[in-house]
Amino acid sequence: MVPRTQSSAAGVLALLSEPEPLLKQHALNTLNTLVPRFWAEISEHIALIESLYESDELPQAAHDSAALLASKVYYFLGEYDEALSFALGAGTAFEAESRTLGAEEYVETVISKAIDKYIKARSHEQSEKEGKIDSKLQTIIEGIFRRCIQDGDYKQAIGIALESRRLDIITQIYERTHDASLLSYAMEAVLDTAFPLAYRNQVLRFLLPLFPPPTSATKSPHVYSLTRLLVSLSSPELTVPLLTSLVPSENLLAYQFAFDLVEGGSQDFLETIRKELPEGQADTKPIYDKLRRILLGQESIKLYLEFLKRNNKVDMLILKNTKDALEPRSSIYHTALTLQNAFMHSGTTSDTFLRDNLEWLGLASNWSKFSATAALGVIHKGHFEESMNILGPYLPQPAGEDSGIPGSQYSEGGALYALGLVNAGCGSGRHVEAYLRDTLKAAQKEVVQHGACLGLGVAGMGGKNAETYDELKQILFTDSAVAGEAAGYAMGLTMLGTADATSADEMLMYARETQHEKIIRGVAIGLAFIYYGRQEEADEMIKTLIEEKDPILRYGGVYTLALAYAGTSNNDAIRKLLHVAVSDTSDDVRRAAVTSLAFLLFKNPYQVPRIVQLLSESYNPHVRCGATLALGIACAGTGLQDAVEILEPMTRDSVDFVRQGAFVALGMVLVEQSEASSPSLASTRALYLKIVSDKHEDPMARFGAALGQGLIDAGGRNVTISLQSRAGSRNTNAIVGMVLFCQFWYWYPLAHCACLAFDPTGIIGLDGDLQAPNFEFVSNVKPSLFAYPAPTKPPKKEAVTKVAAAVLSTTAKAKAREKKKAAESDAMETDEKQETKKDVDVEMKTDEPSTSKQGDVTPAEGNSMGVSKRKEPSFEKLTNFSRVVPAQVAYISFPPDCRYQPVRAVSTWTSTGAKASKTPSNGPKSSIPGLSSDKHAGGGGILIMIDQRPEEEPDYIDFETQTIHADAQGVPAVPEDRHALVPEGRHISLDENGPEADPPESFEYPFDNDT
Repeated sequence: MVPRTQSSAAGVLALLSEPEPLLKQHALNTLNTLVPRFWAEISEHIALIESLYESDELPQAAHDSAALLASKVYYFLGEYDEALSFALGAGTAFEAESRTLGAEEYVETVISKAIDKYIKARSHEQSEKEGKIDSKLQTIIEGIFRRCIQDGDYKQAIGIALESRRLDIITQIYERTHDASLLSYAMEAVLDTAFPLAYRNQVLRFLLPLFPPPTSATKSPHVYSLTRLLVSLSSPELTVPLLTSLVPSENLLAYQFAFDLVEGGSQDFLETIRKELPEGQADTKPIYDKLRRILLGQESIKLYLEFLKRNNKVDMLILKNTKDALEPRSSIYHTALTLQNAFMHSGTTSDTFLRDNLEWLGLASNWSKFSATAALGVIHKGHFEESMNILGPYLPQPAGEDSGIPGSQYSEGGALYALGLVNAGCGSGRHVEAYLRDTLKAAQKEVVQHGACLGLGVAGMGGKNAETYDELKQILFTDSAVAGEAAGYAMGLTMLGTADATSADEMLMYARETQHEKIIRGVAIGLAFIYYGRQEEADEMIKTLIEEKDPILRYGGVYTLALAYAGTSNNDAIRKLLHVAVSDTSDDVRRAAVTSLAFLLFKNPYQVPRIVQLLSESYNPHVRCGATLALGIACAGTGLQDAVEILEPMTRDSVDFVRQGAFVALGMVLVEQSEASSPSLASTRALYLKIVSDKHEDPMARFGAALGQGLIDAGGRNVTISLQSRAGSRNTNAIVGMVLFCQFWYWYPLAHCACLAFDPTGIIGLDGDLQAPNFEFVSNVKPSLFAYPAPTKPPKKEAVTKVAAAVLSTTAKAKAREKKKAAESDAMETDEKQETKKDVDVEMKTDEPSTSKQGDVTPAEGNSMGVSKRKEPSFEKLTNFSRVVPAQVAYISFPPDCRYQPVRAVSTWTSTGAKASKTPSNGPKSSIPGLSSDKHAGGGGILIMIDQRPEEEPDYIDFETQTIHADAQGVPAVPEDRHALVPEGRHISLDENGPEADPPESFEYPFDNDT
């Protein structure tokens, strides 16, 4: 050890010039311990130290010491590449140094540089072979892998192996541990970070056969990972063998896989699987038939439709208050209430509000009428079996017939758009798409063409139908601004994620030639859809668009970048968006760049507030507006307090459209939150009511508050907004829906597409016959934490009081003195009574579990003042088809004695440390602390259940949603009792003098009675 009193290394440095090799070696060893204190002095002799390293006269140990010393000196000089170079030559000396106390920072830095260099060498096209990499560097890296595996740091080793493309290390780790969760970690790492698309697919194909065969007996937690892997690859040739391997021994698990695949898979992927599944033998044919039925997508949507209808908790008083506050003859206010009602009733099939407010509905005109009719598609979303019946009275009539009613083109166009929304993502055959194509061909009015194009795009999303694309292209080439804009969106939706260069080139060429800004905008967003999820394959198109002179095309380039790298958190993409956000000359482009951050970072919502904090304080109001939507979309459904704390001050911004964005974003963030889980919920709802009711407030802010009211209570308070599936894969429909929703800035009807991101949050259990039995399960958390919000109370009528007579000041003072004396004497008596009553209250308390519904807390008996209350139970029992919000899934359990048990783990949290018995507490910064920021709150949804007592008669749930069987062509038949519908879709008028029709009978909105 060197004495701490030593003030110089000159004496030891002098030994380096001695002729005796042993003295030189001693000096080198000593200097290695002195470097942290005297590195500046030693650095003056770096040339001598390097010459000793290169000398042949010294033994190997001295060579290694000289190299280590040179490496340390360069480290302190900040020359890390040189430090690494000499560390590689230090051999065993560097390995010994890595075990020396106090050298951690130096060793970590050098190792980090070594890993970076190794990764760069391995990733380079010409350096794939081991022989092209420095053998000394290879030795260090192998040592790192070896130590990580020996010390159990498997995730660190997997991370380095993935970046350096050493998949053999992953195999070694799995063979050593047989832990499938490590394979899941590798899969998530490669999917959620910025790996090239081709390498990502290579890793996924490598990991798939390593996963152990899933079994229902073990409730394999890696079922989620397998589902996400298959959906990400979109490879039917890998998916079909997995499904067939489960038939017939694990047919229940096969059904579960099919339902999970439907949630994240594209239409063409699911359709190919259906076609490639074998017909099966006598014993397996029924199983394969059920799989095909599930993969069609309609089973899932019917189940969620039933769930939303059964649990509808829309607060009608909120809608009434908004209707009374907003002037119905104003187009913007009529549209605001239309959207609010559509969002609140999305998927519930309830049109009660519309029936009760026919006079208000009849005031819609022109595009307000278009939006109001399109709202039917949001309300009946998923009710595809009755879509033609519901919308029949408003759809265009056959060629040669004219209604003779002015303005009917707006309701016809809206109905066509609604038809697409109803059938969005359900894969309901091609009859709807064919009907919309035929209607588009026959349509002569651009409003009808507009609606048909939007409906075609949404219904055929990702279908890659060439005939549909050609029809849309013909509409685009007519150069009609209204129809052409919708055609641009729809062409991109049809070719979603194909990266088809031919389509992209002809769309871009037309956008450069046309003079219509609406068409350019539609085509620009359509191009973004074409490159959805294609990552580096979209780089050339992104570069082209962002360098365009036309700001609208640059606007499209921003969304192309966001969608190409959606969900990857790619650092380069984020950097480009931030650069555009602060440098572009167009406010629209800057706003879009900030908003687009949400589509890159939605898998890491807890990082978004930190990233957009400064942007939310920008001098530019468009940048601030973009920050609000970025927070709303990325943090949707999380109740994240950090996001709320940024948004709340922005509701008082000096610019109306910034306030609008803040109101909309708050609705997204706080959707499905309770007053117990989110302290900001009550104040936000009160703020919405205040803004909507304030006639002096800016119209745009009131519009935003109305939309916020609709979003915060979306889907009857039974849906969340999520851009990823329960398995963690990208939710394509939701991402597309939110991109289109963001375009409401230019075109209000596109706001309806927000419903594509509404994700029902319930547990729906089915048995092997795909029927829903009655059963109970347990939520191991206080009911109030995830309870429905309390219904709004109507205002109390205040009694009229007489005006008080004038009183002299001396008289008032005298009366005040008398009251004070009386109050003091009463207080003394009250204190005595309270002392005697405390003992009684203690005896009346009880800790018995309550059987009350969510959120009920029953006051204790015997206390008229209600001071003492029963202790809220720490759990509650729920039944099949109950609402279970995403954060609650981690605390769901099925008792062992329950007849029905899920075939797979209910939540991905089971394997990540969450304890179902632990009740989360409400913290200051997040509404549900304890939920990891790097994990998705997956789980729940549709569960296939194992019947543990099959010998007993099952008790099935009676569905409320009526099923209408389709004919051979796939078109639903019209029931006889549908007297409000007339043949061939002719419009009818509502008889105002007759009795009002009772639900669920159809009725005709009185649009056509206005002029």
